[in-house]
Amino acid sequence: MGYYEYIAIEGAIGVGKTTLARLLSQTLPAQTLLEVFEENPFLSDFYADRARYAFQTQIFFLISRYHQQHRVIPQTLAQSRLVSDYFFDKDRLFAQLNLVNDELEMYERVQAILAAQIPTPDLVVYLQAGTDTLMQRISQRDRPYERNMDAGYIDALGQAYDHYFGQYRAAPVLRIDTTHLDFVRSEQDRSYVTGLIRAALEQGALQQSLPHLGNAVAATEMDAAPAATGSGLRILHGGRRRLGDFQRFHHALDREKGFGADLALNLAGLTEEVGEVSRELKLAWIQAAQQMERAGNLAAAMDQVLAGRRASLAEEMADVLAYLLKLANYTGVDLEAAYVEKMGRNWQRTWARAGLDQPAEEIP
Repeated sequence: MGYYEYIAIEGAIGVGKTTLARLLSQTLPAQTLLEVFEENPFLSDFYADRARYAFQTQIFFLISRYHQQHRVIPQTLAQSRLVSDYFFDKDRLFAQLNLVNDELEMYERVQAILAAQIPTPDLVVYLQAGTDTLMQRISQRDRPYERNMDAGYIDALGQAYDHYFGQYRAAPVLRIDTTHLDFVRSEQDRSYVTGLIRAALEQGALQQSLPHLGNAVAATEMDAAPAATGSGLRILHGGRRRLGDFQRFHHALDREKGFGADLALNLAGLTEEVGEVSRELKLAWIQAAQQMERAGNLAAAMDQVLAGRRASLAEEMADVLAYLLKLANYTGVDLEAAYVEKMGRNWQRTWARAGLDQPAEEIP
């Protein structure tokens, strides 16, 4: 079974999400999942009186979006790439902007239950534009219920989106400022935007390449990958698997299993697993020392011992990596980007060699 990507396009009202989704469906190619906002019976009333109709509007959208995504996304990804003009998490963004107090608390309880069952995108394309540009586009498309759209609401929505994606870590985000782009009428603009998205998909997690390795990061397909509808397993068995992908997997795993983001507990878990690695290496050294005479030298004996203990070492090292990825998630660290940046600096450094009168410089 191949690995098919799920691409979600997001941004404020009028930024061009649906238009871009339809264009990408032809150029990538991909199936489309488009939001059916016209079916919301409260939408017109909401734009006329947001305070009065916010809760009804938001709950209707939440249930509608859940039913659509819960059914369509797994079915489509089983056979093709998918582009959607929204992702499920947007619902909570709008709710936090429009709901308050008990209504917001009730909404978030329901949303958390439903969100845990929705696959996470492989890439979020976040389209941005200034408020004046958005208002102009809203006016041009002339939807009846948007004719009295409040510019202040659009401005607040744009700020809410910027804040949200400034903290978003569940999936890679590609930001594109569309203020001066017209990918409907301009072939050049259309090629520019689709080129950015193609490049993002080829790079996997939108993270930097390792120093001096260029951009040729392998994106192998796992033809025998098991079928999986959950976002976590799709990430784990997908074709592109870099540190960013594994961080996303642990987001999904935590949500699926109900693991808590307790920093102290997970730090203790990391320390324990490092101790297990140390124990394995200590036992390997003891065994190698015992077999040194038969093997001829310590290095040869160690090679033989490690060959027999490699499986257990691999398991313990995997646990170390798992806890490190979890801690990176809980502290908002993009681990691969941090590693690449730090090793890029280390690559340029000159390391002092150990000597009797000159201690070796410690690698930080």
